[in-house]
Amino acid sequence: MMNEYIFSEVKIGDTESFIYTIDQRKVKLFKEISGDENPLHTDEIYAKEKGFDENVVYGQLTAAALSTLAGMYMPGKLSIIHSIETQFLKPVFISKCPLQVTGIVKDKDERFKTITLKFEMFNTDNVKVCKGKMRIGFLE
Repeated sequence: MMNEYIFSEVKIGDTESFIYTIDQRKVKLFKEISGDENPLHTDEIYAKEKGFDENVVYGQLTAAALSTLAGMYMPGKLSIIHSIETQFLKPVFISKCPLQVTGIVKDKDERFKTITLKFEMFNTDNVKVCKGKMRIGFLE
């Protein structure tokens, strides 16, 4: 499902949420696309030696959910992302996925037809693993 909000109908406080699944296939594809072979993401023994229970999911693979948030949910089809500020609060592990992703409209700029969307991501233990904000324009 792809939403198609227009700027005039979006209100401060509007919220959209979805479930974002990260699995071994996505991690492998991200490694191929990005070229990042850091052993923290690819070698379970190394990750355990560094104090983690398992491989850490790539932060930018986690952040890929933000494209889905803007492009599919808020505002959806008419969106164009201007900026993203992301804070990775806790490591993400496949065993604690899927993630719950929620965005809430915090501001509207009538001059430039943009919104500020604050977002949060929680793992299956209800631990906040990522937060930040996005500035999103509308293609109307």
